[in-house]
Amino acid sequence: MVHVPSTFSSDNKDEANAMVENSEAPLTGTTILDMTQFLSGPYCTQVLADLGATVIKIESPQGDLSRTVPPHFVGDDSVYFLSTNRNKKSVVVDMKVPEGLELVRRLVLSSDVVVENFRPGVLERLGLRCVDLRSQKPSLVWCSISGFGQDGPYNAKPAYDMIVQALSGAMSLTGEPGRPAVRAGIPIGDISAGLYASTAILAALHRRTLTGRGDSIDISMLDCQAAMLSYQGAYYLHSGLVPPRQGTAHDSIPTYRSFRCGDEIEVVVTANTERMWQSLCRVLGLEQLIDDPLFATSRQRLLNRNALTPLLEEAFLRRDANDWVPLLEAEGIPVGTVNTLDRVMKDAQIRHRGMVMNLFAEDGRETKVMGNPIVFGEAARPRAVFPPMLGQDTEEIVRTALGASREEFDEFVRVGAVKCSTHVTSSGETPSLSEIGLKELIGDKQA
Repeated sequence: MVHVPSTFSSDNKDEANAMVENSEAPLTGTTILDMTQFLSGPYCTQVLADLGATVIKIESPQGDLSRTVPPHFVGDDSVYFLSTNRNKKSVVVDMKVPEGLELVRRLVLSSDVVVENFRPGVLERLGLRCVDLRSQKPSLVWCSISGFGQDGPYNAKPAYDMIVQALSGAMSLTGEPGRPAVRAGIPIGDISAGLYASTAILAALHRRTLTGRGDSIDISMLDCQAAMLSYQGAYYLHSGLVPPRQGTAHDSIPTYRSFRCGDEIEVVVTANTERMWQSLCRVLGLEQLIDDPLFATSRQRLLNRNALTPLLEEAFLRRDANDWVPLLEAEGIPVGTVNTLDRVMKDAQIRHRGMVMNLFAEDGRETKVMGNPIVFGEAARPRAVFPPMLGQDTEEIVRTALGASREEFDEFVRVGAVKCSTHVTSSGETPSLSEIGLKELIGDKQA
């Protein structure tokens, strides 16, 4: 079993490095070939790696483009890259060299799952066609993540996170009424595609255990964002009414929103039952509203929300957030402060659940990233291995996974088909897909 720091390690480095998994993780024995970069694909494969899969990350000689995203770095690698590539192995292959392309083909056929987020058609032009490779290995699961899917009028367009937020309608709902649309503060287009992809891969692996056959999976970032419209999409389809920007309010429940307190900190209140509404009135000193016919029922409160909201806002300004939270909680009203990230990282529940993860590299590098939210009762806890340096595992994978001899590996290096960390420099390398151009690469870059 691999010796790794625990996901739920303390801040003590020695303690973290002393932790060893005592039981197998759910995806132990599953090999994932990761031909992705930037965010949606790496996020997907990191989820699978956390669950125990062996994830082999194929990189060009220049590396995943996210390795160089400013402003924060640990050594030569961007914190952006470190946040989505733990528990993986890095193999550098130049696919414009015939031997490199053949090596990738062999790696595909030795894997259980392939995940790629090239723009549709790029791999086919290189000679790596899903249909051909699956005909050679019917049990292979192949997952393609792209901005708009493998077909349709948009499939050749480049896609960035904010593009799909905009096109999906999600951005039109975000921001204050009467103000310009606002992108979500987290890259929900990329992250949701990565999560849907990991779900689909797990379903395909389960099907394979029953039938022996893999599958091809087509994940579109735009599709994922459209699916996440949820009840808002259903509301429009039912009524034909286009919803406005939501701000911090809820378009069904006027007491489900944020309020600014006396210390300028906002609290979010979700008083969505009659009992909670009445308790909220008592806590705020607005008991007279309970019997007011304008606010007697949830429908009346929604109809008269423009009259209700200023009364609630004025009341919340009378105390600081830290005063309101215990008073509301004592009455069983769900409440929480709108935390800035410094408060999040210190939050007792976040720390208790291991959602701040410590990563330590053998060369002394260390960083903190967000943890894995999946907790099993019996299976091993998610792993926490520092993301690999560029080409760190090239020799191990080529010689061990593919059975290449020392002479064969040296020949791969000589012709430029592969590089390992001792051959890779931080600058001056020619991109492995330079003949195709970056515009042909993955369309999901999120800066």
